[in-house]
Amino acid sequence: MTLDRYLVKQFMPVFLSALALFMMLVLLIDLFLNLTRYLSNGAVLSTILKVSMYYVPKSASYALPVSLLFASAYTLGDLSAKNELVTVLGSGVPFWRFCFSFIVIGIIASFFAFFFEDRAVIPTLKIKNQMSRELLRTTAESLSNIVIKAEEGRLIYMVDYYDPSAPSINGVTIVELDGDNHLLSMVYAPKAVWDGEIWSFSNPLLYHWEEGFLRPTTALDTEKYREDPETFRRSAVSPADLNARDTADLIKDLRKAGLPVASALADYYHRFSFSAVSFVVMFLSLTVSGRFKKNILLLSLLASLGTAVIYYVIEMISMMSARVGLLPPVLGAWIPVFVCTAAGVVLVTKT
Repeated sequence: MTLDRYLVKQFMPVFLSALALFMMLVLLIDLFLNLTRYLSNGAVLSTILKVSMYYVPKSASYALPVSLLFASAYTLGDLSAKNELVTVLGSGVPFWRFCFSFIVIGIIASFFAFFFEDRAVIPTLKIKNQMSRELLRTTAESLSNIVIKAEEGRLIYMVDYYDPSAPSINGVTIVELDGDNHLLSMVYAPKAVWDGEIWSFSNPLLYHWEEGFLRPTTALDTEKYREDPETFRRSAVSPADLNARDTADLIKDLRKAGLPVASALADYYHRFSFSAVSFVVMFLSLTVSGRFKKNILLLSLLASLGTAVIYYVIEMISMMSARVGLLPPVLGAWIPVFVCTAAGVVLVTKT
């Protein structure tokens, strides 16, 4: 439709400009927060810029919803100020139909945001954080002091350090329990290397429970120790640093071990709810259409930032509640989306 093409043509330049602006703001904030520390540790300019480049995808992820909201609000406000919106509506075109292309853009942006976060943001952010730690000479990513449960809690692995490059586990203690949680045996080994199917232990020492005493032996049946190395990696990082598939696997690991899963579930559902924000903000942008007759640029910017702050405050409260068990994880992740969508629908019907 001609009106759809016209609306998109007015929208896209503003959106791309806003996206570049907000991305730049996020990049500069991150840079200035660490710049003094980078320089005090002798980092050169080229390395600092390289670290910032790896933060570009994450800055785009943060900037996308706000840019969509600003661009759509500004476009509708500009059309209203020029009386073009009045002309279109006066010709008999319903407001919702005129803005339908915005809704389509929001849906496309939501799908894009999910896959972009999963495939681009998480890997590059991991590299960026690793480089920042090296520049700031801070503690490396924690892959130490790992405890996991396997076989429904009957095997408990306690590992001093997991090396993903081998893969190997170092400083290994494995406790085996029976169905009544009584001690059956304990294994100590300085190191174990994954051979593709089982863990191969270096100089293991087995203590088995016999006649009320723990008796040592070097005879170790390694066939029972088949825990996937990825389990140790997933257990050592935050769910926020894992893609959706790895987060789902982490939740399975936690459930299998009988450990709490509320926090990981909340982060998993948040992957999907945060992607839906791009769709939600398009509804919210329609609520300000025609309300700004003067200072459209400034007022649209303030409305976008204000709405973003409100959304993120609601999200912060609901996610904290979900992680501590006050709300179901799925509800905690989706409450901000439901609240803002409902508010947008109500306000649009009154426009």
